[in-house]
Amino acid sequence: MTTENDRTAKAGGASFHEMWRDLAPLGRHRDSGGYRRYAWTAADADCRAWFRQQAEARGLTYEVDRNGNQWAWLGDPLAGDAVVTGSHLDSVPDGGAFDGPLGVVSSFAALDELLARGARFARPLALVNFGDEEGARFGLACVGSRLTAGQLTVEQAHRLTDADGITLPRAMEAAGHDPDALGADPERLGRIGAFVELHVEQGRALDLSGDRVGLASAIWPHGRWRFDFRGEANHAGTTRLADRRDPMLSYAETVLAARREAELAGAVATFGKISVEPNGVNAIPSLVRGWLDSRAADQPTLDQVVDGVEKAARSYAEAHGIDLDVVRESFTPVVEFDHALRDELARILGADADLRVPVLGTGAGHDAGILSASIPTAMLFVRNPTGVSHSPAEFAAEDDCVAGVLALADALEGLACK
Repeated sequence: MTTENDRTAKAGGASFHEMWRDLAPLGRHRDSGGYRRYAWTAADADCRAWFRQQAEARGLTYEVDRNGNQWAWLGDPLAGDAVVTGSHLDSVPDGGAFDGPLGVVSSFAALDELLARGARFARPLALVNFGDEEGARFGLACVGSRLTAGQLTVEQAHRLTDADGITLPRAMEAAGHDPDALGADPERLGRIGAFVELHVEQGRALDLSGDRVGLASAIWPHGRWRFDFRGEANHAGTTRLADRRDPMLSYAETVLAARREAELAGAVATFGKISVEPNGVNAIPSLVRGWLDSRAADQPTLDQVVDGVEKAARSYAEAHGIDLDVVRESFTPVVEFDHALRDELARILGADADLRVPVLGTGAGHDAGILSASIPTAMLFVRNPTGVSHSPAEFAAEDDCVAGVLALADALEGLACK
């Protein structure tokens, strides 16, 4: 029987540690210790150069598609029925090291493991880095995969802007990519038979069950809503409380209402981003703009939470003489991962007597979820002992990461090899 120590001594584990060390400094902020790898910036360019270097060092066919996603191919990219794995390299503001990069590094390490085993491939294999998954710069998650799948139109993409007013096309052009090429890519998706994304777990289910690796069942429906509270700017020191139209009060009460509604429904709701005008210490705001992120296990529950938050916000706004606009900026319905592919991965991974792979859901969105409407997709999760994510404190133990690499290698071998 193969022991865990034998497994971690294999080529995939060795190459994982080397790649992880090389990637770690890229885009890391000196003061926060977190990562600022925003789409189409210098840090993003460094990460993309790292991906290309890894692909070319292995003799893989490297290409960038029309939407800026990077691909590395073993076998003929045009042959069809390809098995694809990968994730993303960008980050949220001051994010952790593992969200996204773990899946990309593990994809190369899993390939190294398979080559060391002498695997014979019957289907093309591709490794991918999807662009702008986190949406940190332009406010919309999974831009690269949404464009590819036709879930984001060219017109919508051209209207995306960052905090400095720079449009997505302008940012892409500055980074050397042709924005006129943007658009749905059904021909590319038609050549993919299965996509398997490995990701650090963003929660503690695996830690609580004592398992290193898990298999995804579904992604909760989730979305982002913008709440614009408009009042009247005035002097903070001379305006009587009774004379104020202060939108901050309505916003603050709405934040508390979101927590209350989510708790009652067994869901989650978060106001994590805010913009204030004129944003002066001694000025009553004229505008408070807050963004709500809400997720739930099913659509009726999510609707209940968001409707409850909006109803409360309108009540508070009316009481304070505030105008309120609510705009849904993005939405992803529940994603049930392909059952046949999930069951096949469970069968493949179940052959290892030393590895138990529970099936679990997640409230986090992923490129695999976007692509699931077009091609069969599945996800593997690696244990996160703290459950912390989108933070420099995000963590996965080295042994667990290597267990993920080997599980991914087993999965790819079962899908792509003779």
